[in-house]
Amino acid sequence: MDTRCFLAFSLTFLLISPHLSRASIRISGQKKPTKKGVFSVVFDPTRVIPLSWSPRVFTYKGFLSHEECDHLIDLGKDKLVRSVVGDNSTESEIRTSSGMFLVKHQDEVVADIEARIAAWTFLPEENAESIQILRYQHGQKYEPHFDFFYDKVYHEELGGHRVATVLMYLSDVESGGETFFPSSQAGITQGRHGSWSECAKRGYAVKPRKGDALLFFNLHLNGTTDVYSLHGSCPVIKGEKWSATKWIHARTFHKPKRHSAKGECVDKSESCPMWAKAGECEKNPEYMLGSEKYNGYCRKSCKVCSS
Repeated sequence: MDTRCFLAFSLTFLLISPHLSRASIRISGQKKPTKKGVFSVVFDPTRVIPLSWSPRVFTYKGFLSHEECDHLIDLGKDKLVRSVVGDNSTESEIRTSSGMFLVKHQDEVVADIEARIAAWTFLPEENAESIQILRYQHGQKYEPHFDFFYDKVYHEELGGHRVATVLMYLSDVESGGETFFPSSQAGITQGRHGSWSECAKRGYAVKPRKGDALLFFNLHLNGTTDVYSLHGSCPVIKGEKWSATKWIHARTFHKPKRHSAKGECVDKSESCPMWAKAGECEKNPEYMLGSEKYNGYCRKSCKVCSS
């Protein structure tokens, strides 16, 4: 789906949403968590705070319940592998975290979060990648980078530029781990005493708070790339940082695939070719290839079978 109309409408909504009252819009008034800690897909625009207009950055206080944060960590913690860098699909000292991708609509909680992201951003679910779970331990970081890219495969086959990024914080961090925008025209406005790291002084920074989410746009309204969207993750100084990322593209990224029968030669994620290229078939064989009790998600891309 083309996002030009969605993008224009969503950004207009985001401009005015912080000023809307609960009575003025039906989708405000987020429901209380269920017994499983799952929120409704509706969202409360009064919790959305604009942080920067160049680039466009917004924070949503309490986007996830603590139960949802813990659930996402549980889904990812046993399947983490060394992170790769964007369209290069290679390990690098630029990015030293570990991570893994969930499957879209993997369970009820994940499906609810994905629907809530679409409701907040006004960008269609089918344009988004699967949620990526990330863990940063002591000293781990991600140097400043862009989420848009010029890889031919992405532009021709995988939905074009990443229009927007939603970064959800799954844990608090005792020290360090801030998300920072070194080129933001908002300047350095937050306090620099106390627990802010030296890295955070390199630009406008946001401290991880469990349950909060950050939304920023990588493109201008006219579809050109926004160089002010440069961003990074400061090294963790004390504790560890868990986060979940959702990248949303300009066009349809995901084509739903049915779950395969045991041994069937299919990929169950649109990201399988990219993961295979990055060496995940060898690094994470149980997830990619499967085992006697578990059918892998990327059997076709790992070339362990023939379709």
